[in-house]
Amino acid sequence: MSLTETLLASLPSYGLPLLGLVVGISCLGAPLPASIVMMLMGAFATAGDFTLWIVVVVALASAIAGDQVGYMLGRLAGQRLVPIVERNPDRRKALERAQREMDARGNIAVFLTRWLLSPLGPYLNLLAGASGFSWLRFTMAGMLGETVWVGLYTGLGATFSESVTEIAEISGSISGFLAAGAVAAFLGYKLLQALRAKD
Repeated sequence: MSLTETLLASLPSYGLPLLGLVVGISCLGAPLPASIVMMLMGAFATAGDFTLWIVVVVALASAIAGDQVGYMLGRLAGQRLVPIVERNPDRRKALERAQREMDARGNIAVFLTRWLLSPLGPYLNLLAGASGFSWLRFTMAGMLGETVWVGLYTGLGATFSESVTEIAEISGSISGFLAAGAVAAFLGYKLLQALRAKD
């Protein structure tokens, strides 16, 4: 039995604590099926096994906590790396560019990587912390995005409880595809910028 199958089979018994654990750890980058777990918990709530608003609160609190841990890890790593990076002029310029990018587009990037491009979320948490992105801006954009993520998946589970597994597989594939597309578009944009700079 795979890890995912084991987790899903354990949900009826361990419910809310397991939901919180899976969602929180997934926000740190662990490959756990958080979206599927939220959908199943939404379906179980519809069946009367759990209370829907409690499911939403536990999932949301765990997602926000996971994001905060990732941000703080990035902040600690950044504080140690910045003095080393600043000794090299090229690396210092790259760091300053990353900080400018986060200042300019950080809010929307954090918001979108909570739900639409969720596979990129844990990496952006670390980058936001390491680049010195405002904790308040990170937290507000993260909370808004996580509210969309949790509401979307628990709502899908509650609404389509009969076919929750099929919907979870489709939505997971779409999210992964969008994340891969976003990375490819970003790398293409950077490559184009580098080519123009050489001309």
